[in-house]
Amino acid sequence: MKKYFLQFLLIFFLIFTIACNKNNNKFMSEKIIKTEEEWMSQLNDEQYYVTRLRGTERAFSGKYWNHKEYGIYSCICCNQDLFLSDTKFDSGCGWPSYFSPINSNVIIEKKDISHGMIRTEVLCSKCNAHLGHVFPDGPPPTGLRYCINSASILFRSID
Repeated sequence: MKKYFLQFLLIFFLIFTIACNKNNNKFMSEKIIKTEEEWMSQLNDEQYYVTRLRGTERAFSGKYWNHKEYGIYSCICCNQDLFLSDTKFDSGCGWPSYFSPINSNVIIEKKDISHGMIRTEVLCSKCNAHLGHVFPDGPPPTGLRYCINSASILFRSID
């Protein structure tokens, strides 16, 4: 019963967030701009490497790759809510994977041709933090796999 109640709360929060964002795009468009020194003082070395230098943590090493609690995953740099735990799935890749962000306004997708590959990079729309990449091999309903570095996100439980 508690599980269904938590799922209901997450779905309600998602709908509420989408409705608020449609009526208040000003909030989503406010960019956070900091100097490299400010980012370095706010983040630990791995968080800075991943989010500001577009790095990647080792597979199966991050805090959230096998995390199963109900809640919300937010950007480590600016606290913008990004993913709901209801959209998280085990892709077997070693990084937290989600089939959808909270809404399309919270992320930016950008072509990435680094490391001899063509991929789609995922950035936080509020602070431009590198989060990871999105691939077209995810489960229904979207068919997408947002492969996100644990070092780029924070988890907030919903009780």
